[in-house]
Amino acid sequence: MAQLQPYLLFNGNCRQAMEFYQKHLGGKLELMNFSQAPEGQCPAGAENRVMHACLLAGELNLMASDATPDSAVKPGDDAYLCLSVESNEEAERLFKALSDKGRIIMPIAETFWTTRFGMFEDQFGRHWMINGRQK
Repeated sequence: MAQLQPYLLFNGNCRQAMEFYQKHLGGKLELMNFSQAPEGQCPAGAENRVMHACLLAGELNLMASDATPDSAVKPGDDAYLCLSVESNEEAERLFKALSDKGRIIMPIAETFWTTRFGMFEDQFGRHWMINGRQK
């Protein structure tokens, strides 16, 4: 069964925003800076920016990250729908189907955190992330 979570993008103030949301929504906040990525995968100047944040409060699962300094987020490109699935086959199927007639932002591939991950803008202008089984 797929899970759908909102994923917010920030220009360097992700930590502040997520701490604010936690203060008012409660729950547990997990943060990972770009400096915690495997060696060689931290973009220059992004060491103290948030690579991934997750706020779990009851049924709420709000995720977020900062953009790297060389790729500022513009209004309209600052929120994604993140679809998490359990199998590589389902991740690839959904990526192909939902991105049809859209624009690929990051082709689906293996990453250091998951077996499949990809990003695209669908034909209706909505931004998506497909996240496969976690490693």
